[in-house]
Amino acid sequence: MGARQFAGAGHTRAWLRRVGAALLAAGLSAATHAADYGGPLFDAHLHYNDEAFNGLVGPHPLADVLARMQRNGVRAVVANSRPNDGTKALAASPLTRQAGVTVVPFVRLYRNRADYDGWFRDESIYAMVQAELARGTEAGPFRGLGEFHLYDSANAKGPVAVRLMALAEEKNLAVLAHVDDVAIDLLMAGTPSKGQKVRLIWAHTGIGGAPVARVDQLLARYPLLMGELSYRPGLTCEGGKLCPEWRALLLKYPRRFMIGSDTWVNQRWLAYDELMQGYRSWLGGLPPDVARSIAWDNGAQLFGVATP
Repeated sequence: MGARQFAGAGHTRAWLRRVGAALLAAGLSAATHAADYGGPLFDAHLHYNDEAFNGLVGPHPLADVLARMQRNGVRAVVANSRPNDGTKALAASPLTRQAGVTVVPFVRLYRNRADYDGWFRDESIYAMVQAELARGTEAGPFRGLGEFHLYDSANAKGPVAVRLMALAEEKNLAVLAHVDDVAIDLLMAGTPSKGQKVRLIWAHTGIGGAPVARVDQLLARYPLLMGELSYRPGLTCEGGKLCPEWRALLLKYPRRFMIGSDTWVNQRWLAYDELMQGYRSWLGGLPPDVARSIAWDNGAQLFGVATP
């Protein structure tokens, strides 16, 4: 081979290497995008509160919120609203069925914002819950209680809190609780089974950021405790991917976690697409069976929702 031919061959090899590198990068980028979880989502923490609902004519009427669910592949939701009228409207509307969304209705303990601070000792809240359970919704019975808040964990020992936890165990109702890790133990201790038969969904899996080791301890202690992952500090790291310690925990307990939007204010409805895409992104970094469990199966099996 002559010098000119050799030089030409070198340029050709360099060009092929550049092309190969570009194709590899494009392939990796496509693979990364393709890795996003693509199956159905179960939103286990959704509110359709008065400020969104407002008698069906608020800034987010039924057609709007259902369109947001539908385009994001959300096929079932745990709905709890302040007041409960929003959940009832969502459960009863023909638009919900047309959107292919199953509503799992919970009785929320709040008639208004004033109820947040004293529900755990307010006998009228217990009476309201009993009345709502007896009435049900047009789409079927209520399946759980909450979301409720305990800003002081000691209030888990309040008389109404204890009675409602016992009621949940008796009637096999799930409970959605926004509490810290100390309150988890206190709520469970007040039940007849000492927490062994209570289906408690821990909103945000401890919004205050209980250490992963403590979450692990509580999951091991209470066999029916589930973690819901909205707003969870430390869950994701750079690029929206799972932080290593949380990835390890989800792999250890693949049947014990669910996702949620927590649309507690209207801004969360506006961000609904982004929230669901964020879940799809980090779910894609898990083994497919684990991703499917957290995204859909755990909620669907807990409430007997048919797979779409």
